[in-house]
Amino acid sequence: MPNLSEQYKILNFKEFGDERGNLVVIEGDGLDVPFDIKRVFYMYGSDPDIVRGQHANRTSEFVLINVAGTSKVRLDNGYEETVVNLDKPRMGLYISTMVWKDMYDFSPDSVLLVLSNEHYDDSEYIRDYDHYKKELGISK
Repeated sequence: MPNLSEQYKILNFKEFGDERGNLVVIEGDGLDVPFDIKRVFYMYGSDPDIVRGQHANRTSEFVLINVAGTSKVRLDNGYEETVVNLDKPRMGLYISTMVWKDMYDFSPDSVLLVLSNEHYDDSEYIRDYDHYKKELGISK
């Protein structure tokens, strides 16, 4: 049984600030993000009662960053689950492959930025939780 705590990691990015404001630096290729960044997308305008994600990925890894506002991410590996509160723009959540993820409880000003190691490929998404558990070899 995999240990969920080994399938995600909280990242704290460098932040520089002075009288002009703050600057957060995020670099790929293993410097700040543990992969080469091939895709960037973001979500905004989601109501607090909306649940986004609801899938696992066979090959994609992700880093989620609430660059504005807050949201929560529920992670599930079929055996255990945890919830991470994304509430700082310099905080990232690394998620490895084959972890089920739900994003929810978005604040009105939430902008959730996502970095990925893969270009979009619909065939590597698992969108049915029972099928996800079956792929993991977990019986109902």
